[in-house]
Amino acid sequence: MSDKPATVITIKAEPIELCQLMKFGGLVESGGAAKHVISEGLVLLNDEVETQKRKKVRAGDRVSFNGQTIKVSL
Repeated sequence: MSDKPATVITIKAEPIELCQLMKFGGLVESGGAAKHVISEGLVLLNDEVETQKRKKVRAGDRVSFNGQTIKVSL
């Protein structure tokens, strides 16, 4: 878990796919990069490893990767 506070990312509608959220939230440069790091088991969703690229993420969820955490808000 990161010691930095989470950055709040506001989405227009839920759910959003995990790979899309990572790109939108600035955790990765591209959707392809998001899919790669998710499939490698490097991404945490609510503090648990998530390997489903298209996992549905909703408001209140937290996504962590590479020392950064984003919290989803509507």
